[in-house]
Amino acid sequence: MDEVTAVDVLLDGFGRVRESAERVLDGLTPQQLTHRVGGTANPIAWLVWHLTRVQDDHVAEVAGAEQLWTADGWAKRFDLPLPTGDTGYGHDGNQVAAVTAPADLLLGYHRAVHERTGSYVRGLSAEDLARVVDDSWDPPVTLAVRLLSVIEDDLQHVGQAAFVRGTLPGA
Repeated sequence: MDEVTAVDVLLDGFGRVRESAERVLDGLTPQQLTHRVGGTANPIAWLVWHLTRVQDDHVAEVAGAEQLWTADGWAKRFDLPLPTGDTGYGHDGNQVAAVTAPADLLLGYHRAVHERTGSYVRGLSAEDLARVVDDSWDPPVTLAVRLLSVIEDDLQHVGQAAFVRGTLPGA
């Protein structure tokens, strides 16, 4: 049996995010994607956009690369009335409502970010994962911990999106 490495675990985690995002977006209409439970909760479109933006932002930062959001023209395709660098952190209700996109666009962006994340993670060594990427915390944050934090945040948001989907009639 082959030894399971930290890279294998990280790849599995990011794969679970992608699989969950695909399931939650499958077959939804634009109206369903923007439905807000109770009139104020974050809708599926915003949740999937946000989790993908955070992954794109954080992985690009540690990889020393430009985000796919700008590098591959996703910002132009989405054409949102938000600053280009916006990831959704701290959005108010109006900003959340401004994030609208069809499922195929959300999924295309997510798949592109997932592919790049996988390529980056597959190239990491144990030494790379131990590298400190943020020393403003105590203890300092290593690359492994940063990537695990992205997975954890993404899984929470895709779980919220799955909950919203579960409230939709006929979805």
